[in-house]
Amino acid sequence: MMKSIEEKSVSFLLGVGPKMAEKLKRLGIETVRDLIFYWPRTWMDFSTLRKIAGLRIDEEVIIKGKILSVEAVRSPKKWLSIINVKFADDTSEIKVTWFNQSFLANTLKEGDEWILAGKVGWDFKNKCKTLSPVQMEKEGVILPIYPLTEGITQKFLRKIIKPQLVRLENDIEFLPAEIIKKEELLHLTEAIQNIHFPQNHQKLAEAKKRLAFDELFLTALRFLSVKYELQQNNAPVMKIDENLLKDFVSTLPYKLTNAQRKTAWEIIKDLARKNPMNRLLEGDVGSGKTVVAAMAAVVVNSNKYQTVWLAPTEILANQHFENVTKLVAPFKIKTGLLTSANKKADLQNDDLLIGTHALIQKNIQIPNLGLIIIDEQHRFGVAQRAYLRSKNLASTSKVEERVLPHLLSMTATPIPRTLALALYGDLDISIIDELPAGRQEIFTKIIEPKNRTKAYEFIEKEIKAGRQAFVICPLIEETESTKLNLFETDRKSVVAEHEKLSKKIFPKFKVGLMHGKLKSRDKDAVMTDFKNKKIDILVSTAVVEVGIDIPNATVMMIESAERFGLAQLHQFRGRVGRGTHQSYCFLFSDSDSAKTKDRLSAMEKTNNGFELAQKDLELRGPGELIGLAQSGLEDLKMARLTDTINLSRARAAAEKIIENGLDRYPALCEKLKEFEVEKHLE
Repeated sequence: MMKSIEEKSVSFLLGVGPKMAEKLKRLGIETVRDLIFYWPRTWMDFSTLRKIAGLRIDEEVIIKGKILSVEAVRSPKKWLSIINVKFADDTSEIKVTWFNQSFLANTLKEGDEWILAGKVGWDFKNKCKTLSPVQMEKEGVILPIYPLTEGITQKFLRKIIKPQLVRLENDIEFLPAEIIKKEELLHLTEAIQNIHFPQNHQKLAEAKKRLAFDELFLTALRFLSVKYELQQNNAPVMKIDENLLKDFVSTLPYKLTNAQRKTAWEIIKDLARKNPMNRLLEGDVGSGKTVVAAMAAVVVNSNKYQTVWLAPTEILANQHFENVTKLVAPFKIKTGLLTSANKKADLQNDDLLIGTHALIQKNIQIPNLGLIIIDEQHRFGVAQRAYLRSKNLASTSKVEERVLPHLLSMTATPIPRTLALALYGDLDISIIDELPAGRQEIFTKIIEPKNRTKAYEFIEKEIKAGRQAFVICPLIEETESTKLNLFETDRKSVVAEHEKLSKKIFPKFKVGLMHGKLKSRDKDAVMTDFKNKKIDILVSTAVVEVGIDIPNATVMMIESAERFGLAQLHQFRGRVGRGTHQSYCFLFSDSDSAKTKDRLSAMEKTNNGFELAQKDLELRGPGELIGLAQSGLEDLKMARLTDTINLSRARAAAEKIIENGLDRYPALCEKLKEFEVEKHLE
C-alpha cells in the first residue's frame, strides 16, 4: 500500500522537521501512512450558513457576509493588537474581533466576502453582538477537525495531509471488486480523499460508509479465518452415551429448562465431531450455565479425557470447585483445584481441573486434555486462550496429525446476538434465554438521597430477619487525586463506606470488607465468613460482580450507581435472589442528570439481561458489555457496533470470502496481516 512512501518518516515532509515530528508522534503519527490514515473526529461545514439576525449568545456558528469596515488598534497593553471588523449579511450586522493577528490587516479588505466560523458573544461596552472567529474561508467547503496535541494546529495538519492525498494510487485497494459493487462502496482512494476533504455531504457519507465497512469486514474476516484454520485440526471424538446423560439429569435436585437441554445438546454434538468445538455459551445471571458445562465434563470423563475449567478470580474458582465437585460426584470424577493460593490438584490423574490463570503457566502440562471450559471468557485474553489450547498440540508439525482440545467459553454478560457474532466471530453461539422455574424477580428501586435513611431501615429489618446484604462501591479508597477532583466527589470509597456503615449506621451488625487489593487468602476468608453468616453486610468493590453465590443474601445496595454500566449493574443484582426469599436491589445516585436517571430507570423496569444489554449498547456503547480489548473492536474509528445492518452485511461478505478461499485474494491477505498487527489480534 503506497509502497514508495507509506513508511517514510513525516520528519522529511515539507514544513515538518524533527521538532514537529516529535509532536506528531504524540498523536500516533510517525510515517506518511500514519498521517494519511489519521481520520478527522468531526467536520466543520462551511456550506451550512446562519443569518446574522438570528444569532444567539454562546452559539457556535458559521456565517457568510461582506466586510463593511476594518479597524486595527492596539490596546493599552502594548503587546495586544486588535482588529475589529464590521461584518454584514442581508439581515443584519455583527462586530468581528481578532486578537494578536495583526497580519490579517493586509488580508481583510472592505467589500470582500468571507465565510466565518466562531462563537457569538456580547460587547457590554458597545451593547452589540460579537463574533470571535476560529476559521475563515472564501468558499463553502467542509473542513476536517482532527484530534490535536499541544503545538499542533488544525491548519498545520490540513496543510501536511492534503498534498499526500494527491499521491494516493489506485493500487491501495484491497477489497474484491464484487464486494465493492454489491455493497455500493467507494473505491478506497476516493474514500480516503473524501474523509479528509469531502467534496460534499454525500461524498462524506459515502466515505464514512466505506471506511466503517472496512473495519467491520476485516474484523469479521479475521475471526472467520481463525475459525476456518481451527476446523482444519483434529480433536478427540467423544462417544455419546445417552444413558449417561439421563443418569446425570436424574441426579439433579431440579428440572432442567428447555433452554438448558437445547444448549447442552448443541455442545454434546460438537464433542462428538472430529473437529475442535469452539462454542460460546451465553446466558443471563442465574440461567444455569454451570450445570450445562458440568454435563459436558461428565461426557469427556466417560471418554477417558481430562477437562480444564478456568475461572477469572480465585473466589469464583473456589466456588466452582465446591459446586461442580458435588454435581459430578455421583460419577466418581476426581476434581482438583489449582490457584495461586490453592494447589489441590494432581495434573496427571485428576479428571477435572478447576483453577485460575495459574493453570495457564508454561510449566503446567495436562497430559490428556480433551475439553477446556472458560468461565466469563472475555476476562481471558485471546493469547491466553490460544496458549492453553496449544499446550495439547502433538509434537508433529503436520496439521492432519494435530489433536486440539474442545473449547467451551461461557459468559453471564448478555450480548445482543448480532453484536456477539461481531465480537466472537470465531465462536459458535448457544444462548440460554430462559431462567429456571421458581427464580424470583428482584425488586429494583432507585433511591433518592432524601430516602437513604429509609433504605437503611429496610436493610436493618432484613438482617434482623436473618438475611444478609451486599453494598457495592466504585472505589477502593479515596486518593488525593479524587479528593481534589471536583467531578469525582460523589464516588464512594469502599474503605470509607465500610467505616461509616460499621461504626455509625449498623454498629450492631458485623460488616465485612472486600476489594481487589486483599490477598487471596484474605478474600477467601471474607467470603467464607459471609457464606457462613458470620458477616451480615459485605461492603465490596466490583470484585463480587461475577458468579458469587450467597443464597441467604437478599439486598444488593449499589453506591454511585451511575458509575456502572447497566450490564454490570445487572451482574451485581444477580448476586441476590439466589435463594427462596424475595430479594431487593437499591440504586443510589447523587446525579441530577436526566440521562442518568433514564438509564438507571431501565433497571427498575426489567430483570431481563438481554434487554438491558441492548439499552446499554444504545446509550453507552459496547465497552460496557464486554472487554473490547480482547476483540480488536476497542478502537473502531468509523464503524458503530449499534449498526446491526452493517455488522450483518460485513460478516456475510467475509463468510463469502472464506467460502471462496482467502488465498485467492492476495491484496486482501496482505491487508489482513496489516490489520492484525494494528489490532493486536492473535
